[in-house]
Formats: sequence, structure tokens, C-alpha cells
Amino acid sequence: MLASAAAAVGVAALLPGRLKPKPTPRLLKRLATASSSASTPPSPRSGGAGVEAEADTTPLFLRPAAHPVAAASLAAFRRRAAELVPDSAPHLHRHLRWLLADAAARDAGADPALLRAPLGDLESLWLRHVRDRRPFQYVVGNEHWRDLVVAVREGVLIPRPETEAVVDMVAKVQGFEAGWWADLGTGSGAIAVAVARMLGPEGRVFATDVSEVAIDVARLNVQRYGMQDKVEIKHGSWFEPLEDLKGKLMGVISNPPYIPTEDLPGLQPEVGWHEPKLALDGGKDGLEHLLHLCEGLSSVLKPGGFFVFETNGNKQSEFLVDFIQTKWDSSFRDVEAVLDFADIKRFVTGYRR
Repeated sequence: MLASAAAAVGVAALLPGRLKPKPTPRLLKRLATASSSASTPPSPRSGGAGVEAEADTTPLFLRPAAHPVAAASLAAFRRRAAELVPDSAPHLHRHLRWLLADAAARDAGADPALLRAPLGDLESLWLRHVRDRRPFQYVVGNEHWRDLVVAVREGVLIPRPETEAVVDMVAKVQGFEAGWWADLGTGSGAIAVAVARMLGPEGRVFATDVSEVAIDVARLNVQRYGMQDKVEIKHGSWFEPLEDLKGKLMGVISNPPYIPTEDLPGLQPEVGWHEPKLALDGGKDGLEHLLHLCEGLSSVLKPGGFFVFETNGNKQSEFLVDFIQTKWDSSFRDVEAVLDFADIKRFVTGYRR
């Protein structure tokens, strides 16, 4: 769920970089204002004071290229936007290139260029990213995750690179292709779509989430990848929508909220100010939802069924392994903590006896 700062903003190369917009007088004034206050520590904002939030929640790369902009205007916008970013923040310079790449049609090169959003909207997006610390994934409306381009927006957790490992774990389960799987707390639906793409004709994924925003975004991603016949989205909390699937699931996957409540104020602004608390807050010790998931496992998994949970790492994973082995030793086998790519015990896995 939660990754390092670099992971939170790290995006695999998007579309090729392209030259773009020029600032209007209004843009120049705003850029100058933002530049003059660059040394002032930012503070949490709901929508970015002085910057109107974009009305269109469609990911930028999915919008039609319907806004002609003179090449000179595009180039001037890029220069002015780049002036807001210090040389000590190379990731922001990359983000500017990616923003312009997503905003332009692939064949852009003519004058005027065709953009997927008006220049004023790009202005607002960039200012909210640089000044208000809005995650870049929310700015462009997507995250590159495994071999997917996952649509995201505020109200949905941004998929993290380490979470990709759960899909590889599923692929190692014998006979997984024909099984029924549950992705609990699906968020953007990234895991559900990735697993569904590996399944055979009989395989199915049931993806649940209590957030209506997440349900909408997950459906969008399922439809974009043509997985409607393999992924069923269910609105509800954890196991509640799965009453008719008890004892039938080959596997349960979940990346639940696991951050201790008292740690939330210390999260990076990109995370703490903008990502949904619903997807972050794991209660007093971060274990509230994880323990609930453990309690429900035995009723939904069929014999031999597999589970994998993502955790806050190390001590939390070790606690869960000990908890499951102590309380449900007769129900589960091969319960263990699994390392992520940073050698942190990030996951807990096991099998139903």
C-alpha cells in the first residue's frame, strides 16, 4: 500500500516528451506569484487556494485531443513552468515532461499542436502539483504499474511498485488459472485486472471496496482492459459482499490500510494531504483491518486456498504470522512473511489446510 517517497512519485516512462503551451497574462501572473512564494513552506489544501480544481476527472491521456494551441504558446508555457522547479528537484522536471507528453496527441508536432486539455487547465494542474504537493499520478490521472496504465484519481490509493509482487505470488499457486480469487479493498482495481489477465476461461476475480469512488475507478480500469467477463466489482466492506462465495475461493488478496493512526500526520504531504485516509488508516497499531481479514479467511477459502496480505512491514508481518499460527494452526499451513524488493518483510502468505 504505502511506499517510499520515490515510489510514490516514480512513474515508468509515459508517452514521448513533447513541446507545449505558452502562458497567458493570467498564467504569467500566477507563475510569478507561485515563484515568489516558493521558499514558503506549503500547507495542506483541499483544492489549492487560488487554483481552480479541474472539473473533468477523466484521466488526461484518455481525453480527446481537441484543444489547438500555437507551438509558441506551448513552448512559453513549458519554459515558465520549468522556472518554478529548482535544479535540485529533477523529478519535477521529469514530471513536467510527462505532463506535456500526456497532454499532447501522439502526432503532435504541427503548429498548432492539439492538446487534451486547455492551456489554463494545464496551468492549474501544474501549480497544484508543484505548490500544493498533489501527487503527479493524480495530476495526469494514471500510474504505470506492471504492464498496465492504471487510471487513478483523488479518493483512490495510488498503486505502489512493491504491490506488484502479489501478482507474481498468485501466478506461482498451482492451478491458479482456473480459480476464483477475491481482491479485498481493490482501490483502483490494479491487482484485480492484473490477476484476471492471467486467468483461464474458468478463472474469476471478485473485487470489493467500500469506497464508491474506488468502485467507479476500478470499473473504468476493468472496462479499459476488457476484463468485464473475468472481474466482478462488488461494493461493500471486505468479506460482506462475498456471502455467496464462502468456501469457494482459491485465493484472497488484500492490500488493506495498515498505517497506525498516530503515524498519519508524519506522512509525506503527497500522501497525507491527498491520498484517502480510508485507504491508509489501519487503526491504533495499524492492525485493525488486517486482523479482521485474518478472522474471515477460513470461511471463504476452499481447502488448499492461498492468501496474501500486504503489511506495513517487518514487525507487523511477524506479528501476523505468529498470530495466525497460534490461533489457527489447525486451519492454515505454510504461513510466512515474504520480503519485498527492499528486503522488508512486506507480505504475509499462507494456505488453507
